[in-house]
Amino acid sequence: MTDTDAGAAAPEGQGAEPGIRILAQFIRDLSFENPRAPDALRPGQDQPQIDLNVEMNARGREDGLFEVDLKLSARAARTDGPLFMVELLYGGVFQITGVPAEEMEPVLLIECPRFLFPFARRIIAEVSSEGGFPPFLIDPIDFGGVYAARKAQGEPQIGHA
Repeated sequence: MTDTDAGAAAPEGQGAEPGIRILAQFIRDLSFENPRAPDALRPGQDQPQIDLNVEMNARGREDGLFEVDLKLSARAARTDGPLFMVELLYGGVFQITGVPAEEMEPVLLIECPRFLFPFARRIIAEVSSEGGFPPFLIDPIDFGGVYAARKAQGEPQIGHA
């Protein structure tokens, strides 16, 4: 192989090594509500019940890149009422190479959210802590299971720009 061959990229989807590259990450939307502060912050009360919702969306862009959104919503409540509600829409711009078109959907909706999750988890932990509560650390998420459940329900998976 010559030096000029080393920099040549294989045509998309033809023999290129599969690769995922994050070009940008950002908070698209963030909301934290603490409706009963400061009364809800008293120590020694029962453990809250927390409901967590996870959504993933992806869309192709005209420049050949992909935008992926990870939406995490959580509500914490005790028997006497709500404690806090947090909603984060965290996005990323990805360059994906060497993945055949028929395998792109699971890459976008399973693998890309796995890259975004640790950053989104940290943001939610910080904002809940700033709200006066112990940091809310979301357990690891099985994005493959979430994807499979959405697919079984027939929900649309990927949009286009």
